[in-house]
Amino acid sequence: MKILWMYHNLMDLYGDKGNIMVLKTRCEKRGIPCEITTCTIGDQVDIDDYDLFFLGGGADHEQSLIFEDLLKRKENILKAYENKTSFLLICGGYQLFGAYYLDQDGNKIEGLNIFPYYTESSDRDHRCIGNIALEVSIDQETFKAVGFENHGGQTKNVATPLGKVLYGHGNTFDGGYEGFVNEQVIATYMHGPLLPKNPRIADIVIKRALAKRSSDITLEPLDDTLELKAQEVMLKRLKVSI
Repeated sequence: MKILWMYHNLMDLYGDKGNIMVLKTRCEKRGIPCEITTCTIGDQVDIDDYDLFFLGGGADHEQSLIFEDLLKRKENILKAYENKTSFLLICGGYQLFGAYYLDQDGNKIEGLNIFPYYTESSDRDHRCIGNIALEVSIDQETFKAVGFENHGGQTKNVATPLGKVLYGHGNTFDGGYEGFVNEQVIATYMHGPLLPKNPRIADIVIKRALAKRSSDITLEPLDDTLELKAQEVMLKRLKVSI
């Protein structure tokens, strides 16, 4: 599995690099070769060569640094998307695949406009921050997921959210739904990082990535006792039924 980790030196808020570590470890335990390539501003890379495109979160400052470079890669990103590359987008990465991001100072950061959602900054009283729990519906599976959110941006016009909020905020302060999903993209505000707390999502990401090169994907089960116990503790703390 070939992973492209975009802007690794800028978009790594709240330990998002842990997602890469989990993907690599879960592949290695199954004997699946996993190659990770980093790419930052000005680097030359063909995104279509990769099975998974990963873009983590960053604050307004970091997004303002990368958005021009990201826009220059739009044609290459679309080519990769058409050729079944999978995408995992966290927070700022999620926002930048939409139409635009309007920050608290009124500055409009153009997004890739690949998806019709858009993000506008809220006032400080409506910042979405804290632990979050979802009922996720993805790839014919429905299950609980947990994470941590901290975003002022309110993402609107999301047609296919990743899940229903059971505790916390989500895409908007009181909207009731979180993230965006389709057959190739998982986009979310859940930091923490996401995948160590949610092994089922990690395996869905791996299966989707491997599907670019093979139509027959079966993952050997792993012992997720510790991960699921940690998730159970958080769900109980949030008073969400398991």
